[in-house]
Amino acid sequence: MPSRRDFLRAALRTGAGAAALSMAGSPACRSGRAQPNIVLILADDLGWSQLGCNGETRIRTPHIDRLGAEGTRFTQAYSGSPVCAPSRCVLLTGLHTGHAHIRDNAEIEPEGQAPLPEGTPTLPRLLRNEGYATGLVGKWGLGYPGSEGEPLSQGFDFFFGYNCQRRAHNHYPPELWRNRERVRLEGNEGGPTGRRYAPDLFEIEALDFIAGNRRQPFFLFFATTVPHLALQVPEDSLAEYEGLWPEMPYDGRKGYQPQSRPRAAYAAMVTRFDRSVGRILALLAKLELDKDTLVLFASDNGPTFAVGGYDAAFFGGADGFRGQKGSVYEGGIRVPFIARRPGFVPAGRQSSAIIAFQDMLPTLLDAAGASARVPSGLDGASRLPVITGNAAAGASRPLYMEFPGYGGQQMARQGRWKAVRRDLLANPAAPIELYDIENDFAEAANIAAMHPNTVARLKGIMDQEHRPSRLFPFPALDGTASRVP
Repeated sequence: MPSRRDFLRAALRTGAGAAALSMAGSPACRSGRAQPNIVLILADDLGWSQLGCNGETRIRTPHIDRLGAEGTRFTQAYSGSPVCAPSRCVLLTGLHTGHAHIRDNAEIEPEGQAPLPEGTPTLPRLLRNEGYATGLVGKWGLGYPGSEGEPLSQGFDFFFGYNCQRRAHNHYPPELWRNRERVRLEGNEGGPTGRRYAPDLFEIEALDFIAGNRRQPFFLFFATTVPHLALQVPEDSLAEYEGLWPEMPYDGRKGYQPQSRPRAAYAAMVTRFDRSVGRILALLAKLELDKDTLVLFASDNGPTFAVGGYDAAFFGGADGFRGQKGSVYEGGIRVPFIARRPGFVPAGRQSSAIIAFQDMLPTLLDAAGASARVPSGLDGASRLPVITGNAAAGASRPLYMEFPGYGGQQMARQGRWKAVRRDLLANPAAPIELYDIENDFAEAANIAAMHPNTVARLKGIMDQEHRPSRLFPFPALDGTASRVP
């Protein structure tokens, strides 16, 4: 049986020509609303290779695999950042982390993270202006309760879930938020188990939101907390993987909740989440909304490293790529991405077109028929023609990302070339590494010395794309304080 690394190699090798398939795999019939419903499903710390359709062999994901078979899978999709909050900020604002307001996880005690400013042109706010009902179910992390950054102040009509991503580290929380009210979860004491499993509650609320808004265009942001640690899942799902692999119980001493069967628990979490995706798809079909709904699936960043009982060596998650969550190497930012809308998005297609989180706001406004009202000054561009098969990969666009956490990192990619700088907090003059991503997607060979002109060009992109931030200072990049807006 081919390894997942072999699968990835084949995918990237054949993906370059996949755009030429264009509409060959798509249904001939095109019908549906001019303004499609949008369901954006975001996994939490799910690696590129942890889906069956992307080569996973241990974890069952039949419903997401079907989503991929009925739509288009993108092999070169990038998150907004290698960690949670800034990645979501990029997704919802269309600004990369050199310009975005949130560039790292910034904790606010006792609950929440640094807020988006009031009046930020967010995706839900702009879609609501176009007549969409907007709902967020799952994890927020972009503004503490009562702040200008909380979901209802940033364009969402409805919110259910965790405001604080730190509190989302327990899937059996004592409480969650419904809009601006705390909801106590009876039977949950904040320990390793309980009666109310938060991801199951997310599923129920997501289905209710779809059913309740079926007669108008809606935008559902289904931001699950799976498979982010802790390793917690109900026993009926755990039983599906019981005894399949040798286990080393995790005692909880290095963070997160203890788990006696960590490998089984991780796989079961993903499969149970996959079941929720299947139920969302089933409801759309039952309500005859399939052709009226654009479904997108992605992960907020790459898989986590070995912490909290997660066996990174066993599960991989970024097989074939270098790095994990927290890294601007491909393993931390290359994510699964699937788009499906029968009759509009080609089925059974694989595309190597580059697509990034900063593209989502202009893409989805374009899908809603509001391309003329995309805010100016965004870092992303509409990739709707690529998603619908009406265009090939398109011209190579520079990608930029910076991350002041995990030692300080910077990345720029243009076409086949990718530049990386790391350890910038300790060494502001850290050299640029250069990789030929088309021929070395594992980023194994730093060839900067062989291509000085390419290094200089990418350095120019790095210098140009950084704008200093008072909230997230980055001394190696900021220059003089007078440049800070």
